[in-house]
Amino acid sequence: MGSIPYVVEDFQGVLQVYSDGSTLRSATLPFHVPVHDDGSAVWKDCVFDKHHHLHLRIYKPAVSDAAAKLPILYYFHGGGFCVGSRTWPNCHNCCLRLASELRAVVVAPDFRLAPEHRLPAALDDAWSSLKWLQGQALSEKREEWLSEGVDLERVFVVGDSSGGNMAHHLAVQLGAGSPELEPVRVRGYVLMAPFFGGSVRTGSEEGPSEALLNLEILDRFWRLSIPEGGTKDHPLANPFGPESPNLEPLKLDPILVVVGGNELLKDRAKDYAKKMKEMKKNIGYVEFDGKEHGFFTNDPYSEAGNALLQLIQRFIS
Repeated sequence: MGSIPYVVEDFQGVLQVYSDGSTLRSATLPFHVPVHDDGSAVWKDCVFDKHHHLHLRIYKPAVSDAAAKLPILYYFHGGGFCVGSRTWPNCHNCCLRLASELRAVVVAPDFRLAPEHRLPAALDDAWSSLKWLQGQALSEKREEWLSEGVDLERVFVVGDSSGGNMAHHLAVQLGAGSPELEPVRVRGYVLMAPFFGGSVRTGSEEGPSEALLNLEILDRFWRLSIPEGGTKDHPLANPFGPESPNLEPLKLDPILVVVGGNELLKDRAKDYAKKMKEMKKNIGYVEFDGKEHGFFTNDPYSEAGNALLQLIQRFIS
């Protein structure tokens, strides 16, 4: 008889990985976030990838000006590529707020998670979700909420944490003008505390832990999500690693990087923006003093949340 499988990785009970490679996922979240739905935005779910049983959630303002077309914001949730969903209340609240405050159609796709599906699965699914939008644009039977009153030439990608990492890779893959998505046009990317890695620790990573995040969690997410045999310098983790593609000759659409001043990931985000700026990319960097990881996603109605919404509004205008 073989030995009984035992837990080798445990993320707050939400994700447990066993010695035989099996996983157990819990529907109970490690934190309580009440849903804040005041009726100013409405939403519904759609399937975008039947093969992988993947859904996305579409949000729009409950009342909109018929004369003004709404931009589209793609929102990719965080969770270290290992946890998270469009259905989690923090993600749901964030998207409700983005739709109502920015007067936009928000599309929040799910994607396959590690370790069952290591990278690049999440990136493949992000790409697939954008190709779904292109398919809608070209279809005679378009999804109702995308058929009228939306501007398919004003699409923006917003990513939180690992979603911010995905937004970077989409920006590189699509290039300036996003020609592979015609007639859909991506105009810019917002990276909120992008989850980048590297074999050498940064100063902020060596600093004090955050209330909801520490180095043990970051390291665990990379262990579970990086392709087998890879390190934190893998091109999908570190945009400037030894084997990462040279970004200097690429033409990219505008990028906005946002990070909290007390985040473990702050130095990586700051270094990313600095290096991209040195490569003459159109990139902005804004640091929210004293804020920690997820300050917007976990509390989009806060004073800092309001300030970030104003920042995004200027970026997409």
